[in-house]
Amino acid sequence: MTDQDVPSVAGPVVRPRRLRTTPALRRMVAETSVEPRQLVLPLFVREGLDEPRPISSMPGVVQHTRSSLAAAAAEAAELGLGGVMLFGIPTRKDATGSGALDPDGILNVAISDVVAEVGDAITVMSDLCLDEFTDHGHCGVLTADGRVDNDATLAAYAEMARVQAAAGVHMVGPSGMMDGQVGVVRAALDGAGHQDISILAYSAKYASAFFGPFREAVDSSLEGDRRTYQQDPANAIEGVREALLDVEQGADIVMVKPALAYLDVLRRVRDAVSVPVAAYNISGEYAMVEAAAANGWIDREAAILETLTSIRRAGADVILTYWAAEAARLLR
Repeated sequence: MTDQDVPSVAGPVVRPRRLRTTPALRRMVAETSVEPRQLVLPLFVREGLDEPRPISSMPGVVQHTRSSLAAAAAEAAELGLGGVMLFGIPTRKDATGSGALDPDGILNVAISDVVAEVGDAITVMSDLCLDEFTDHGHCGVLTADGRVDNDATLAAYAEMARVQAAAGVHMVGPSGMMDGQVGVVRAALDGAGHQDISILAYSAKYASAFFGPFREAVDSSLEGDRRTYQQDPANAIEGVREALLDVEQGADIVMVKPALAYLDVLRRVRDAVSVPVAAYNISGEYAMVEAAAANGWIDREAAILETLTSIRRAGADVILTYWAAEAARLLR
């Protein structure tokens, strides 16, 4: 056999790698993007603070004073973020979470502070739940034998919605996983003349082990667990059912929380509903990346953007994330 008789080895005709050869090409054909307008920054404000207080399990995140909260919201608006989600931490708690319903309570005055600072340059959202305000740490009022009373809690949520609306909030986030909460909040807002205030429903919120750092952030007083009202991590169909129920009751946006361990649920919800879908990139997810990066085990900035891209790719239109401001700077 001569050299001329040796058959040539033809290369592949289809070469997907051609579209990966330069940053410009990769950027041009990217299927998923993350933009600052899609990001919401959760912010904590603590009553009585003279200066921001770092949260040890969430490096870079603080409990704000009222003035530093307003400044953080103004920065978020300048960065082009989609919104801020406010959580209040009172100095006094009680069995019914009465501070959440007090117009002069920390969360409600914080709403007014932030709206006065940013106007409608950014969407001002507020957590609508009792857990930060109850001395037992549950998301609702309790019966005599210690169970969360769903319907009594709904009455408190209705009043909380009216008070937050009066404070000027743009969007409320009922997060307690009480049956019927979205319908009750919608009726309360409409009945008080606040038809234009929208609802971000925590629809598929799971009883997750990844909430730990958040409980430090809000000085949680939780006794026991929330498995009787938050969803079982084993269930995905149930998450879709909850989202559909919330849409029927008037939710403007539905949310899956946590994000990373529930990307499959996020995809199912996105396919099932016709409203925008949010996902909460929660405290434990944040803390894991920060801890690994602090130990030099991963590239921190690349991991942040990859995490947010994965959540968008799974179907989220909106992402609540503690990296929102930093991500906006990186995306520039």
